[in-house]
Amino acid sequence: MNPPIVASAPDWAALRADFPILDQTVHGRPLVYLDNGATTQKPRAVIEALVRYYERDNANVHRGVHELSYRATTAYEAARARAARFIHAGAPEEIIFTRGTTEGLNLIAYSFTSRLKPGDAILVTEMEHHSNLVPWQLLAERTGAKLLFVPITGDDGLLDLSHLDELLARNVKLFAFPQISNSLGTINPVAELCTRARRHGVVTVVDAAQSAGHLPIDVTALDCDFLAFSGHKMAGPTGIGVLYGRQALLETMAPFQGGGEMIASVQFDHSTWNKVPHKFEAGTPDIAGAVGLHAAMDYLDAIGRPAIAEHDGHLARDAYARLASVPGIRLFGPPGERGGLVSFSLAGAHPHDVVTFADQEGIALRGGHHCTQPLWRKLGVTATTRASFYLYNTAAEVDFLIEVIGRAARFFGG
Repeated sequence: MNPPIVASAPDWAALRADFPILDQTVHGRPLVYLDNGATTQKPRAVIEALVRYYERDNANVHRGVHELSYRATTAYEAARARAARFIHAGAPEEIIFTRGTTEGLNLIAYSFTSRLKPGDAILVTEMEHHSNLVPWQLLAERTGAKLLFVPITGDDGLLDLSHLDELLARNVKLFAFPQISNSLGTINPVAELCTRARRHGVVTVVDAAQSAGHLPIDVTALDCDFLAFSGHKMAGPTGIGVLYGRQALLETMAPFQGGGEMIASVQFDHSTWNKVPHKFEAGTPDIAGAVGLHAAMDYLDAIGRPAIAEHDGHLARDAYARLASVPGIRLFGPPGERGGLVSFSLAGAHPHDVVTFADQEGIALRGGHHCTQPLWRKLGVTATTRASFYLYNTAAEVDFLIEVIGRAARFFGG
């Protein structure tokens, strides 16, 4: 495996060479990939780890005693232990492999059905991705519980926490929220939210899809009960994710799916469950995905997530400040500290038209509702354009983005 090109201070331009996909042109222009909020690109270290697994070690895990099965099992469980270290979980048993953040959140919602009853409440925020809203809607429908919402303050995209304790006191059993908003870039005060929830005996669920590959995460320091993230948003493969849960809670929860691996014993009329975390991993898992995720975590930590957070945040803050001067633009999210993304609307242009205009210049953006339809309705828009940054993006690419969006404003605005 080739290590990433790093020094005491990362050479961000040099790191681009680790990502083969970036070395191409789109419509005759060099690719400028700014759709990292949807999925990130993969370094050679991850690609090589996947190839090596399939070429040498491919076998099913846990169920075989032959050499290849032993190697696959060892690699799979090593990835679990690596994920525990990556977020400072107390033990590997607190790590459940999933298909991604969405499945992790659905797992919690399904397993919490027996814990809620009519009159109970589930608290979320107005900035939720559909993956951290729809599962709780379904849970509320199954149990008769109600949904409550922490409001946002407006275009600046901050949570209004002035009445949080009053909300938590309304028989709330579970409080789910994002660490970083995928549409606004808002970085929420996770430790404070968890502390205030714990005072009311409320279980906390953190959506870390937009933060795990950008920020250092310590679930012990945050004192959260659950935290979910996806591999493909942090330089890892698609189809693999992590759900962290406190072991004491996981032990009391019902299985999410039935099948092989999640059982201890099966009779014709009943079954008993395997120990945590295997109780929640029915069937053959994404073994190669876990191996690739392990390589991605090693890659990111070799660079340093504090440095990545500063790099991505700097690009986003710079883009926000300079986009503000574009005629007819409306920016969303906080003007100061933010995660590595910027969402905006342009007068006279649908976001899909803006994305198409940018695509002709080789820039990959995202246009649409970004799976936050209720948020945009509250703010009076149906969709926005989003530029999202990662460790391989450069200041020169931000310069080009500003130039192209300026031209788009003149083109669509006349």
